[in-house]
Amino acid sequence: MMTTRDRWRVCKTVCLMFLLAVVTLTVFQRGSFSSVGQFQTTERHRRMEGLTEEEPQRKGFFSTPGRFWRQEQQRMEPVTEEPLVTLDNGAKTWDIKTANCSANLNFTSADWFGGLEANFKQFLLYRHCRYFPMLINHPEKCSGDVHLLMVIKSIISQHDRREVIRQTWGKEQVINGKRIKTLFLLGTSSVESERANHQKLLEYEDYIYGDILQWDFMDSFFNLTLKETHFLKWFSTYCGNVRYIFKGDDDVFVSVQNIMEYLEDSSDVKNLFAGDVLFKARPIRRKENKYYIPHALYNKTYYPPYAGGGGFLMDGPLARKLYLASETLELYPIDDVFLGMCLEVLQVTPIKHNAFKTFGLVKNKSSKLNKEPCFFRGMIVVHKLLPQDLLAMWRLVNSDLVCAQKLDFL
Repeated sequence: MMTTRDRWRVCKTVCLMFLLAVVTLTVFQRGSFSSVGQFQTTERHRRMEGLTEEEPQRKGFFSTPGRFWRQEQQRMEPVTEEPLVTLDNGAKTWDIKTANCSANLNFTSADWFGGLEANFKQFLLYRHCRYFPMLINHPEKCSGDVHLLMVIKSIISQHDRREVIRQTWGKEQVINGKRIKTLFLLGTSSVESERANHQKLLEYEDYIYGDILQWDFMDSFFNLTLKETHFLKWFSTYCGNVRYIFKGDDDVFVSVQNIMEYLEDSSDVKNLFAGDVLFKARPIRRKENKYYIPHALYNKTYYPPYAGGGGFLMDGPLARKLYLASETLELYPIDDVFLGMCLEVLQVTPIKHNAFKTFGLVKNKSSKLNKEPCFFRGMIVVHKLLPQDLLAMWRLVNSDLVCAQKLDFL
């Protein structure tokens, strides 16, 4: 029979064992949580920098000339088409996570395919690859009420153009209580040997300014259409409160004040789409021309009406409809023509406006009028200015410039 002292000893032993067990369990859990936290932090940093453990081994892009899209050779999965996104039930985040895409060989034995140039063959083989993952995203740009979203197509190596735009017409501001935001649209570098360096520089640029959207496809001429469809999908996903969009190139002069005046006068226009519109433009059949299109890709006499890609305006609701229309069409290698095809699907006729000069002020490139600041003051968009020329013209137009008369374009 146990005495009172024995019972006390047993009680102390049990309590001590219980205390040791609690301490051991706590230490183990803290170690586990610390490891998990460290792993999550590391992964977060890698995602912020666009890196994964397999990144150094990824090819990223075709290494042969004329290749346009990224393809991971190691994992070839069946191509799956994106579901049609409606205005009422769209995705709320960018839902493309992989870039696997195999060639469509269904028509390669056709005679018409064999007669195409190598770049058009490559385009057709991978035309079904419509969407790619995002490397840099800024959905917060569309938070709140944004009156005007300035969207500029650019490439990694043209940092000087982006910098001048930020200093001039692309500067984010509020005019009469209306917020204006700016974004640059980019793919990845087309120079394979410099791709890693270019990417790091771009990530640092975005760290400073926070105004870059980048997708995991290579920047090239034919891929400008991918840039168009990716932006429309991105806008439909994140930008429910944006009223208007200006979309243009990174070598244009833009008068934001004139844009705001025009939009105020056009507030009652439904499905607004305005720019330097071409009506009854013919496909170019001369092979030496940059915009050459073979009959196999387009056999009609005329293109639908479309605005020159140097710069145009559209309203937000129309942009979301254009995304839906783009889903019904096969991609076309000229981006502004493709957008005209989308407008045709919606039965929307773009508005031609004389203040959009996407081919210069006058056809004679040597004319002094192309450098006359009083003409620039009355314009909305003027195309083809190098960074130093844009900066000089911006300073002139916004100085105490005295003009005989203001051009009545607005």
